Amino acid sequence: MKPVSLFLGALALLFLDGYGSVLGASSDELRTFVGCAVREFTFLAKKPGCKGLRITTDACWGRCETWERPILEPPYIEAHHRVCTYNETRQVTVKLPKCAPGIDPFYTYPVAVRCDCGACSTATTECETM
Repeated sequence: MKPVSLFLGALALLFLDGYGSVLGASSDELRTFVGCAVREFTFLAKKPGCKGLRITTDACWGRCETWERPILEPPYIEAHHRVCTYNETRQVTVKLPKCAPGIDPFYTYPVAVRCDCGACSTATTECETM
């Protein structure tokens, strides 16, 4: 699994945990928002042999239009599934505290610069299919 994918998967879990705290947006605004935007997230960066470090970063968040309709010929369905995904990122490296001797203390993670609704790319996102 790609390191970015692991990070993005963790961000997805953090998003669910912090759903109601999007930069001052009300929960009604969040429930009705359709689109894709950069949003601030906080997560705990950690690796074996080091203490964790709480990091606040930007990540992609949103809902994109998706639809399916039946058709008469195979594959018998026309689908249009778009996800809120990273269009542009930059990498940031931090030093984790109190690492054991011989452990690399540096931790690199992506920061969202621009997000868009688009096809799911396995290069940056965990793409699950049903």
